[in-house]
Amino acid sequence: MKRYEQLAEQIAELIRSGVLAPGERVPSVRQARRSYGVSPSTIFQAYYLLEDRGLIQARARSGYFVRELARQPLAEPGSSAPTATSTEVDVSELVFSVLGSLKDPATVPFGSAFPSPELFPLPRLARSMAHALRDMPGHAVIADMTAGNPDLRRQIGLRYRVAGVSLALEELVITNGAMEALNLCLQTVTQPGDLVAIESPAFYATLQVLERLKLKAVEIPVHPREGIDLGVLAERLANLPIKACWFMSSLQNPMGATLGEAQKAELYALLKRHQVPLIEDDVYAELHYGAQPPRPLKSFDDAGLVMHCGSFSKSLAPGYRVGWVAGGRYAEQIARLKLMTTISPSVPAQAAIADYLQHGGYDRHLRKLRIALETQQAAMLASAARHFPAETRVSRPAGGYFLWFEFPERVDSLQLFQLALAQGISLAPGPIFSATRGFRHCARLNHGHPWDAQSEQAMAALGRILATL
Repeated sequence: MKRYEQLAEQIAELIRSGVLAPGERVPSVRQARRSYGVSPSTIFQAYYLLEDRGLIQARARSGYFVRELARQPLAEPGSSAPTATSTEVDVSELVFSVLGSLKDPATVPFGSAFPSPELFPLPRLARSMAHALRDMPGHAVIADMTAGNPDLRRQIGLRYRVAGVSLALEELVITNGAMEALNLCLQTVTQPGDLVAIESPAFYATLQVLERLKLKAVEIPVHPREGIDLGVLAERLANLPIKACWFMSSLQNPMGATLGEAQKAELYALLKRHQVPLIEDDVYAELHYGAQPPRPLKSFDDAGLVMHCGSFSKSLAPGYRVGWVAGGRYAEQIARLKLMTTISPSVPAQAAIADYLQHGGYDRHLRKLRIALETQQAAMLASAARHFPAETRVSRPAGGYFLWFEFPERVDSLQLFQLALAQGISLAPGPIFSATRGFRHCARLNHGHPWDAQSEQAMAALGRILATL
């Protein structure tokens, strides 16, 4: 062992034995230097290693602290293993039955697709709406319906530039949320009966869109940390007439996986070689926990193959329904298809978000939101370790507000869903994320709501139900 590895193991033993308790501050660099007689460089290397192992975490201007989950972590799930054939999709009835459970505001919303509205600056957005409408010239109400609000387009373009993507504004199409953007992209590049490569598990709305458009799913395995299996994708592209791919390359829903930059470059090279377009669903891009956001696959696109879809619904304004797509070579077709269907998202909503992006402190809001979501993730992980069966496995995404749980094989998550709902707790059972209704013993839980006594009691109740299954 190198000296920093020995030091890391010494501190890890203090954590495992309870000498350093969850939430407690670990020795500062100065204290550790005196206690262990090593250089600051060695101490930092040891702390970085402990961070990577999930035992400690840094807090800005405060030092390093023992993670709440450190003493009893649950294991991570393995890669998924979908069938190798294409599949006709029929999941909507099951999805609608799950979504219907969220209508009662008294239900603990672990099954929700959104974070808590308490985390969004809704009063400030309302002021932006009033300000934007007061200053909006009359002709803009009509003009902005087709091209989209020019200030909003410029603000989105600036955020692309910060993310390292050089983008012509003509490529941007403003849509009614990301779901319309994703629908339009898929309709642009496919016909009924075509094969579309998707992740497994996949966001249930992906499956519903394929079902509505009568497309067949080719499911690609996903690892909760490493993302889609590029080897399997290469084999499927070589042997099947896949017409499009629909992937979330960062903070994938429901597993939370993020491809590394090398894997993203490899994925893009693979798609370019086969000339298969990619619909990149990147709605969680702003919810990363680290200092640097994951680089979008769109940043590798030098041939216009990537249709990059985003939205403000998950990071700022769920009810405003403002999304967009950077359509690459397909932008004009997407824009025309939009004009043939919904024409335009709300002009006032576009103006309000444009005003907020310019004057409301969006990045300051995002920093607070990320801290809240990461803190709530730690709370749910710790609670799951206390209450769920020891064999349970769980993902640890580097952002977002979902955790993917893999329960013991004996557990039927549809039965778990019904029993939990009877106690006022919702969750998203695994089969709604699969074209073949797989993942029977899995579930997605949302930690996007402030953690409180009710949340803890709900996790304890789920643990008691799991013990009976």
